Order: sequence, then C-alpha cells, then structure tokens
Amino acid sequence: PYGEDMVMYAPGMLKNRDYNFPDKGLRYHFLGGGNEVGNVGCLLDDDKKNRLLLDYGIAPTDPPKYPLPSPSVNHSIITHSHIDHLGMAPWLCANHRTKLHGTSITANISELMWNDCYKVSKIEGYPLPWDKRDIDTSIDSWEIHDFNQPWMQNEWKLTLQNAGHIPGASMLSVETDHGKVLFTGDFDSRDSMLVEGAKPEKTDILFIEGTYGGRNHPNQEEERRRFCEEIVRVSDRGGTVLIPAFANGRTQDIVMMLHKYLPELNVHVDGMGKRIAKIYMDHPDVLKDPDLLKSSWKWSKQVSSKSDRKKALDADCIVSTSGMLDGGPSIWYLNRLKEDRRNSIFFTGYQATGSGGRSLLETGKVPIWKQKVPINLDVKQFSFSTHAGHDEIVQFSSDCDAEKIVIYHSDPNHSRPPLAEALEKNGHQVDTPENGKFGNLFN
Repeated sequence: PYGEDMVMYAPGMLKNRDYNFPDKGLRYHFLGGGNEVGNVGCLLDDDKKNRLLLDYGIAPTDPPKYPLPSPSVNHSIITHSHIDHLGMAPWLCANHRTKLHGTSITANISELMWNDCYKVSKIEGYPLPWDKRDIDTSIDSWEIHDFNQPWMQNEWKLTLQNAGHIPGASMLSVETDHGKVLFTGDFDSRDSMLVEGAKPEKTDILFIEGTYGGRNHPNQEEERRRFCEEIVRVSDRGGTVLIPAFANGRTQDIVMMLHKYLPELNVHVDGMGKRIAKIYMDHPDVLKDPDLLKSSWKWSKQVSSKSDRKKALDADCIVSTSGMLDGGPSIWYLNRLKEDRRNSIFFTGYQATGSGGRSLLETGKVPIWKQKVPINLDVKQFSFSTHAGHDEIVQFSSDCDAEKIVIYHSDPNHSRPPLAEALEKNGHQVDTPENGKFGNLFN
C-alpha cells in the first residue's frame, strides 16, 4: 500500500550481503540522494578499511522515501539538522552502534526533529524503520566538533566548515593519502539573515549539492523589498498575512527580516520554530548577528496558549509551521482566516508534491481535517531559499579548483543536466551518481 519506494528495514537483513572495501583508491556509494533531492546517505570508503557515512535522511514526501539500508559503519557525519539529512540516523545507532559526528547546534536540534518525525509518522500512519526508544540511543551517540577543528578517523583527517544554509550546517573536508575530498552538504555561499555564506577551499574532489542546478534565485534585496511591500499592502487594507514557514531556519529568517524592515508591524510566531530559535540563541558563535535574532524574538509575540492563538488572528503577520500547510498551527490559522478576503497567504519556501501548499497552488484547495476546502485568498510566493543557486554553485566549484565534481541532491531530469553541462564547460570532470551504484575516486 505504500508504493514501490517503501523500504521495510529489519535488523540483520544485511548480514548476508557482501560489502567489501575497494581494492584501491577511494569509493563512494549513494544509499540515497544520489539522483534525487533529499533522502541523503553517502558512503565513502577506501582500500585501508576506512569508512564513513555522510548523512542518513528521509525524504518527507507523501509517502516518505527512505535510503537503502546501510552496511555496518562506525562513524556517520551529520551535516545539519534537517530531516532529509538525519531522519534515519536513529536506525544506524540502534542497529550498528554508529557514532554521530556534527556541530553542537545540530546535535541539540536533532532530538526535536526526530521526535517530530516520529509524531508525524504516527499521525499519517506511515511505518518508520526505527522506534521512539532509538531516539535516546541516538542522543547518546553524538560526538561534537566545532568548525575548523580537525580530528582523525583512522588515517583520514576530517574537518567541518561553515556551509551557510542554516545555523550549524557543515561542509565536510576529508584529507586522505590519495587526495582531498570536500562534501558541501546543503550549502549557500550567500549570507542569509541568520548565517554567513560558505567559503570555498581548494580540493581535488568536490561533492556538491545541486538542488537549484539550472535555476537562479532572484536578487535577495529586491525579493525582500517585494515581500515587505506586499505585507504592507495587506496590512493597510486591514488583513492578516499568514506565512507558513519551516521550523528550522526559515521561521527565524522571516521574523528577523520583518523586525529589521517592518518594525512597526504586529507579528506573532507559532509552532516548533519557537523552540528552535531558543536553541539558536544558545549558540551565538554560529550566528551572523546574534543580537538581531535576540531583539527580533523579543519584539515578536510568541503564541503559547489558546487565547494567544485567538489574539494572533488580529495580527499583521502570523509566522507558523508547517511550512507546507501539512498540519501544525498554520492549518488552524488558515481555517480561521479563510473567510475574510482581505487576508493573504505568503509562501516563502518549496511546496513539495502532495503537500497542502502545493494543493493550494495547483487547485485552490487545502485538506483541512480530511476535507478539501476551497481557499479564496490571495496567495503569493517568494524565494528565500538558503541553497546556492546555479551561478553560485558554478562559481563555488571554480573557486574550489576541483578536478572532479560529483553532483548529488539534485533532480536528475531538470536540475542536474544544465549544471553538469556548465561545470564541464569550465573544465571539471563531472560524475552524476545513481543510488545503489559505486563510483571510484583516485584510481
């Protein structure tokens, strides 16, 4: 009933599978995220029996997609705290006693993300390959690393660097006897409200995320101006703007933007983004402007009760999860705001196939408590992505002076081909991996 992408995991199902190390050089093997967006898991191993797994996530589609089961691995590097990069880590820790490596902020947020993932799987009725008790095992499995502080894993020298994207998001540098490999994780070389952009560095092999291959983002300043002007327009006519926003990164970005550019507005914040903002504030070292986040949070009104929620209906703006209108308080607000045509909905992030947000954009209806309800409000979309756009990816690759580039986390039909073409034109060798297939490096 869950479609052919459904993978049912059982401990021990891999015991009979022969998974040897390569004879020479380095080898990579995408368990997920090789020729798709999200669902990331990439094994890197060599002829000296060094092995690591970069990320292990779930694609939060409907139904969810899972990566292939991982063979035994002692160390997994988790680049950041989004569910499509760490959603399957509890399975690793429960079945392989894997150590998780990442930044302190990623480790702190992981528990929230896993608990939320578990809750959603129960509500939606999807099987999850790990159990609630595996979350505790995973929390105890973290080993924390600061940016630019190398550590040794057998013969490999590993270092995490700032990737932009969200607070604590990391690129991973792996220095081996054969040469140097850099994994970008999800990255952005542009600064956002929250974090500074990623800085390129010389590497032999670059694994780069290509979410926005073939597409460029609008100019950030112009998009902010358009966003603010449209909010003022709705506010002036007596309406409220509902801004569905992802909890981890987007909610805080938007509140900081509103505080900086529209301080006269009355802005309410609801959903899991409130708890994540508190964790961000405990880690000022990874924020671009910790004081701006603090003052924005004091300025905005956090919804913490039913009466707060009712008061929020009179606000100029409500920033709330879920960012794709798939449950969460944003659905409650939408149901109350939908009757008054002065109100508006502003999307600031990707609306996945099967989500409430995508349904609204394509059909004008949103499932509210299992009923498809028509929404006759103005709906606008803004691009505040914190993934590098096409030009940034090409420039970053050039600045890293990489001989070979492996494009992953990229749509194989629309995004990857134009990106591969642009990179080859610049003189890089390009690999376009497929999940489940091996690729060789340095041999």
